[in-house]
Amino acid sequence: MSTDGPLPLAGYRVGVTAARRQDELVALLERKGAEVTCASAMRIAPLDDDADLLAATRACLEQSPDFVVATTGIGFRGWCEAADGWGLGDDLRSALGEATVLARGPKTVGAIRAAGLRESWSPEDESLQAVVDQLLTCDLQGRRIVLQEHGKPAAAATQTLREQGAEVVTVTVYRWETVADQRPVSRLLDQVLQREIDALTFTSAPGASAFLEVADRGGRLGDLVDALRSDVLAACVGPVTAAPIERLGVRTVQPERGRLGALVRELVLHLTERRVATIDVPGRSIDVRAGAVVVDGRPVPLSPVPRAVLTALAEHPGRVLSRQELLRCLPSASSEHAVEVAVARLREAVGADLVQTVVKRGYRLAVTA
Repeated sequence: MSTDGPLPLAGYRVGVTAARRQDELVALLERKGAEVTCASAMRIAPLDDDADLLAATRACLEQSPDFVVATTGIGFRGWCEAADGWGLGDDLRSALGEATVLARGPKTVGAIRAAGLRESWSPEDESLQAVVDQLLTCDLQGRRIVLQEHGKPAAAATQTLREQGAEVVTVTVYRWETVADQRPVSRLLDQVLQREIDALTFTSAPGASAFLEVADRGGRLGDLVDALRSDVLAACVGPVTAAPIERLGVRTVQPERGRLGALVRELVLHLTERRVATIDVPGRSIDVRAGAVVVDGRPVPLSPVPRAVLTALAEHPGRVLSRQELLRCLPSASSEHAVEVAVARLREAVGADLVQTVVKRGYRLAVTA
């Protein structure tokens, strides 16, 4: 494989909020050159007592369901694995195979097929409501529906189906719970608000909602929304995950297929389009990115203050900016001396020839005319 040129996400900083498959997502991002910060507000926890799951499994064996609603891949696989552990796996798959199986999304479809079963229908928007609406097109009076829940009770869906005369058996395999130590997610939120993160990734609706709740509890939800509407890209694995964020008026980017690899490719596409400013310096290749400057293909990390100076100068290539103008661009500074220090550090990082001093006027980039 050729190694010519910088990796596409070199110099970009990406926040990962995933609780599950976090390592896989981080590896994919780092392979593209991104600097990754991880923090989850929620985690998937197994049930303390699986007696209810065993009872629900036996109920399916005693009377085969007419419909099965599978809502998550991890949940459906976990159910089958638990049944195998009880010696009931083959009987369960046989009972479910006689039913009409509806899958909420592509990951669930994969789990169903891995169990040797076939789904009859799956909605494009991956929503449970769409599955319920599909069921409501059938006569449900006296029909038996098995509903595999996903992390929290699907009370509204269950009530709707029961009101139509259906008997609903709920199957709970795992639950979402709040992470005990919330300090990492608070630090990630700080980085987002300070624009030290270029993109924030979400891979589940509960995880997205939990991150928003952390901001809300701290009185910073409005600031988070401002950041996601402007400087920080919100990237979601699919429409269900994106829903809590988009309800706040934030536009998200999503891959056509809800896969982690596709999510990373979407990030590469959108970040490189919206965040790179190229400085045309004779004999050198310089790209300004939020977390770093890429010089001749080599990412050079910059702290927030010199990065702010470079960004301001790059927005006005060749133009002289006074110390006072640059001071207004700095995230935390109160004197023109801070500008001088930032310029000195910038020169140390990227080369003394990049930033020129114009006596009694200020600074400018040494760009090609």
